[in-house]
Amino acid sequence: MIAYAVSYGFACLALALCLNLWRLIKGPTIGDRIVALDTMVINAIAVIVLIGIATASVISYEAALILAMVGFIGTVAYCKFLLRGDIVE
Repeated sequence: MIAYAVSYGFACLALALCLNLWRLIKGPTIGDRIVALDTMVINAIAVIVLIGIATASVISYEAALILAMVGFIGTVAYCKFLLRGDIVE
């Protein structure tokens, strides 16, 4: 039963990533593109966690945690650059 749930999760996340890619390309403003990129990072984290569930490996959870930290810092840096034009003060 868990195999069906994981397969369904992969299909839903693939659809979500495709829609996020569309918003990243089509987004009318830079703010929309930043949000789409952040959402793609969140979906990539979910894919890594699903891979960890499917393969029963612990290392993928650590990779998801590291990607979450890097994605958060990246989003903050993009927003700070958008607002101030400078990342490091």
